[in-house]
Amino acid sequence: MTLRQRSAIFVLLLLFQTGVAFAVQNYDLKEMTPAVQQAIEGRKARFAQLQQLKRAGSIGEGNKGYVEALGTLSGAEQSVAAENQDRQAIYQAIADQNQLGAEGLAEIQRIFAEVQRGKAQAGDLIQLPMGEWIKKG
Repeated sequence: MTLRQRSAIFVLLLLFQTGVAFAVQNYDLKEMTPAVQQAIEGRKARFAQLQQLKRAGSIGEGNKGYVEALGTLSGAEQSVAAENQDRQAIYQAIADQNQLGAEGLAEIQRIFAEVQRGKAQAGDLIQLPMGEWIKKG
């Protein structure tokens, strides 16, 4: 995948975090399917809860574009599973609709992990690309 392609996906993923969908260069969500719309709405609805779980140290942003349960706070596993299901639906739709294949899907996940690490608040747990977990400073 070229730098231009990665940049286009990066911008698209940034926009998806706010629920906005439109074309970015060659990579766009060509069709806002009911599954993708539901995933975006689900992410919006659980945003505040995920932030609370992050502040409590119960979940963190993994290096593959998904959240991971790290503590034992009740309810964290359900929130993690729902969030990751929604993220997967969005990632897969971008990959499928742009015919990126498995390699493209992996790249989407990696770029989204990068975005999430960058957006994490000080004190949030994040997983670095090589696998190490740290508190963001």
